[in-house]
Amino acid sequence: MRMRKTFLLLFTHAAALAVGFGLGIYALPLLIAPAAPTPAELAQALQAPAAASDAGSAPASVRFTARFVRDLADSDALHWGEGDVTVTARHVALQGRLAPGPDYKLYFSPTFVETEADFERLKPQMRRAGDVKTFDNFLVELPADLDVQQYTTVIVWCETFRQFITAARYR
Repeated sequence: MRMRKTFLLLFTHAAALAVGFGLGIYALPLLIAPAAPTPAELAQALQAPAAASDAGSAPASVRFTARFVRDLADSDALHWGEGDVTVTARHVALQGRLAPGPDYKLYFSPTFVETEADFERLKPQMRRAGDVKTFDNFLVELPADLDVQQYTTVIVWCETFRQFITAARYR
């Protein structure tokens, strides 16, 4: 009887620790995330003229739109994105939401992907553009040497856990 009680206590404490750890992993990105850009801030950044373009970079007038949707093949209750995405020569903006998580990265791909396996297979052809640090709206400034016209798709990927979050084909 005493051994059974000891086992039950160990099991319940271990389960509580596991649940607490899982909740901490989920909640930490929310707690440390910077303030999300407002719709007005997004609009202002997307309307701002880009710096004079280099000979090899995209023209400042480049502008594409797309949509993140929840029902992609590898999207699930914990890994999803939804909303309107705008891609310019200098920024990518989301007016929408992402499932919270750590270490989100924004990638550009020449091919639309919606699974982790396809992402991993095609990653050498992709270009990492920056970090996504907010989950309600985001604004990512692109590297000056990134030509968005060489790609068709923007992808949000969790680098730490190698999880596909969402993707949108913009052209």
